[in-house]
Amino acid sequence: MQVSTSDFRNGLKIEFDGDPYLMIAFQHVKPGKGGAFVRTKLKNMATGRVLDKTFRGGEKVAAAEVEQKQMQFLYRDGDYYYFMDTDTYEQTHLQADQLGDARELMPENVVITMMYYKGKSIGVDLPIFVELKVLETDPGLRGDTSSGGSKPANMESGAVIQVPLFINIGDTLRVDTRSREYIERV
Repeated sequence: MQVSTSDFRNGLKIEFDGDPYLMIAFQHVKPGKGGAFVRTKLKNMATGRVLDKTFRGGEKVAAAEVEQKQMQFLYRDGDYYYFMDTDTYEQTHLQADQLGDARELMPENVVITMMYYKGKSIGVDLPIFVELKVLETDPGLRGDTSSGGSKPANMESGAVIQVPLFINIGDTLRVDTRSREYIERV
């Protein structure tokens, strides 16, 4: 399927140089002299690399056929992460480098969206919030409030996030996966 530059929008998935790209920004430009064009910012869905690309007005590009499946993270074994399709119960695995930074925010049994391009897994989308248990942090002190400072905490999934001073080992926290920030104690 072909997509014209007039149909560009944020979140559009296109194929460019044989790879799937996600359009994260675009701007239609109509100069006083010469033809119109569209400036875009594209993110490679497989590598995460961002590039700037300019298209002529009316130019057509191929839409990327990216399939999405709901998968449940089961467990980690060495460098491999195992997932189960929530519809068919089939299991698959990915290597740590295929997951990138997402692996640090995946507690066991969390449901993620796995993206496939031409039958090959190109990455995962985490839910916006995940609940993680604190494995290690400095002890909380009496009288510390939520508006005080912050301290690092090692989470069960391997992530290190900044938390308020009153958080203790064993607390379960809600974490925003987009910004890797503490939201609240659960």
